Amino acid sequence: MKVNLANIAIVLHRPHFPENIGAAARVAKNMGIRRLVVVDPRDCDLTRILKMATHNAEDVVTEMEVFDDLKKALESFQYVVGSTARTGSHRQTVRHPRRLAEDLVNISQNNQVAIVFGPEDRGLRNKELQYCDGLVTIPSAGFSSLNLAQAVMILAYEIFLASTDEPKTFVPRLANRDELEGMYDHLKGTLTKIKFVNPENPEYWMMSVRRFVSRIGLRAREVKLIRGICRQLDWYFQEQQSKAE
Repeated sequence: MKVNLANIAIVLHRPHFPENIGAAARVAKNMGIRRLVVVDPRDCDLTRILKMATHNAEDVVTEMEVFDDLKKALESFQYVVGSTARTGSHRQTVRHPRRLAEDLVNISQNNQVAIVFGPEDRGLRNKELQYCDGLVTIPSAGFSSLNLAQAVMILAYEIFLASTDEPKTFVPRLANRDELEGMYDHLKGTLTKIKFVNPENPEYWMMSVRRFVSRIGLRAREVKLIRGICRQLDWYFQEQQSKAE
């Protein structure tokens, strides 16, 4: 079984140069990935994009989706991977491209997957990586700066080659980013009300929640269950406040 390339998308967040968009479209098409999403590009000159994409990838450029906001762009995806060259205590465990590709064999069968790349000059920031279920870093010999299209090519190549002879592991349709972000906002508000988290810095605690959820993966009905619990807690908290008054 191989990765379902029809369910894989390349997402370019705030690319600076239209030539890089075109080159990314070309290498994605080379590896069988046809969905390209561009978020808040600095310059989206189609003439320059198409020049680098060449005639063969013109359809990828013609059909590419353009958004102003990363959160909105990722709403329909059930699994999001962020490409990063930086690691740290506040970041999730980073995977090797080959290991990531192997994981996507099963995940991609029933879920829309986004591979997100940051701006050429600084990559993805922590506030953008919070939308990711996993992180991937391309190994290098001490100098980690890659051209955007080169990075897309390496990951797309590994994904294209990935396959497994092991029995299929069923991965159900997971909750998409829109459903998850609604749950995170609701959970943050509820836990702040009951003073379980510090109201001055709730996002710090929520990072742990996001990591936990990313590890287990939630289905849409499970997200609804958690939000139902939050609603009940909200109601109970309001009732207690009314009695106290």
